[in-house]
Amino acid sequence: MISEPAGAGVLDDFDARPGSTASLLRTFIGLFLRPLGGWISAADLVALSADLGIEAGPARTGIARLKQKGLLLAAREDQIGYRLNPAATAMLERGDRRIFEMRETTDDAPWCLISFSIPESARSVRHQLRRRLHWIGAGVVSSALWICPGHLQQEVLQILDELDARQWATLFEAATPLTSGSLVDAAAQWWDLNALRGEHLAFQASLTTLPAEPFAAYVQLIDGWRVLPYTDPGLPPSMLPADWPGRRSFDEFARRSTALAAPALAHVQARTSL
Repeated sequence: MISEPAGAGVLDDFDARPGSTASLLRTFIGLFLRPLGGWISAADLVALSADLGIEAGPARTGIARLKQKGLLLAAREDQIGYRLNPAATAMLERGDRRIFEMRETTDDAPWCLISFSIPESARSVRHQLRRRLHWIGAGVVSSALWICPGHLQQEVLQILDELDARQWATLFEAATPLTSGSLVDAAAQWWDLNALRGEHLAFQASLTTLPAEPFAAYVQLIDGWRVLPYTDPGLPPSMLPADWPGRRSFDEFARRSTALAAPALAHVQARTSL
């Protein structure tokens, strides 16, 4: 994981493998701690982890790691528990928008070009910038020129501010790129569309193995989906193959998440009110 600049909010953990203890716990916290008022007892968190198939020992280890990463703060109320770090709010709200409101770019929408030249003395910043641009779905035109849909410009600016890298970067608003070949070919060079296709197909396959119980099914659904709306920027139809699976993924996600959200929250509220 990259280190966080001083004063930055808590970063999402895209390195955590979906379905792992770390990823499931982080997904649970992102979904439910805010509706619970931002605090949960240690006993309830371990019990709810068990409902996700996580045994007590690994659950406590995973919770300790989330404390180290700054997502949770130890906070005793009537009993030992954990409070959501207020510094994580911006990250979670940004995640809500991405996860539940995935945007598809239209053919006439503007683009954002990110040009940067970062000195060797700040190479760690350069590495972090490239990594985080990749996380939000930007494509690589060249090593120092990246491209993303225009609606992601504010996220790019936020990344630059958090890395204190505005001095080395210039952003341009652009119309449809003019390329020597087709736009589909250009997109395949700037983004790893084969890898993205594989992620979509893997997500669709995972839907067939969701548990019957709504709480575990909902957490596993979000956990398997939450990275895709970042790594897939929602390219316009003119830049995608005709058989692109992204729309089916989103439609299936939207249908299932709508059906599971309320019963999953009811389960958590019943558990934490005991």
